[in-house]
Amino acid sequence: MSRPESPDDLSLFRAAVGEVRPVRQDTHLPQVPRPPPHPVHSQADERQALQDTLADPQEVTDVQPGDEVAFMRPGLQRSLFRKLKRGYFPVNAELDLHGMTSQQAKQALIIFLAQARELRLRCVRIIHGKGRRSSNQGPVLKQRVVHWLTQRDDILAFCSTPPSDGGTGAVYVLLRISR
Repeated sequence: MSRPESPDDLSLFRAAVGEVRPVRQDTHLPQVPRPPPHPVHSQADERQALQDTLADPQEVTDVQPGDEVAFMRPGLQRSLFRKLKRGYFPVNAELDLHGMTSQQAKQALIIFLAQARELRLRCVRIIHGKGRRSSNQGPVLKQRVVHWLTQRDDILAFCSTPPSDGGTGAVYVLLRISR
């Protein structure tokens, strides 16, 4: 609780302050709130890193038409990888990239893998073709698919399929199931 002011307190205050006159100032501007800062350089760095990750180098790998491909993330059990190679996992979905350009194939693969993740699929098959109609540079889509798949964290492993499922013209892909 505050105590009531006495006339003595008021006179003491006025004596301590002295003569008072109003301040006339017309140059004071009201405080305008600043916009939140935007980390322009950080955002540009992140965009560049994403573009570098998704960029397709001219020479991705030296994969020939008959070569088998295989990839396994560190930490994956070898027994799971062997089961994948033997076709133990049922193929839940399939994507055929025949006749597509590299850009079309990349878009189709991104969409396909996003849908597979959304549906919580475990194993899919991607048909990239053997590259027999490619020029001297080898199978273009096969090289690119290998490159794209190794860059994705949601891919645990992939390998060429047995001859009955496409052989060296297709891969089984083991997907990480999101929780």
